[in-house]
Amino acid sequence: MTTNRRTFVMAMGAVGLASFFASHATEDEALAAMKAIMGSATPRAGKVTLELPALVENGNLVTIKVSVESPMTQADHVKAVHLIAEGNPLPNIVSFFLGPRAGRAEIGTRIRLANSQRVWAIAQMSDGSFWRGYAETLVTLAACTEVV
Repeated sequence: MTTNRRTFVMAMGAVGLASFFASHATEDEALAAMKAIMGSATPRAGKVTLELPALVENGNLVTIKVSVESPMTQADHVKAVHLIAEGNPLPNIVSFFLGPRAGRAEIGTRIRLANSQRVWAIAQMSDGSFWRGYAETLVTLAACTEVV
């Protein structure tokens, strides 16, 4: 009897973990994450360029490059770049904080993507303005959903 109960409890735990890891942020959650970053400011399109492969075989390792048009002077520079993924369990992927001494507003990194989705980059400028750009990718083998 205890073996059956133990098996049942383990199976229910696995189902619970699977549903936890398989959940994805909704578009509303991604918008809420952007609003938390920008407050009441309205982002403008442009200045931000994302380089993301159009087709990704494995979502566990996706290269991404973000560049922002800025002279990077004391008076006019990028303060922060935030990456938001609409389909990941947690939409905030990462935030980078820059200053005029960075020289160029270019960032390259690797991220995990749960599935095919749109990835947004929000750039916060020294004058308080926000600029955004996005790229879409098709992921054939999803990350963030494996259950061990």
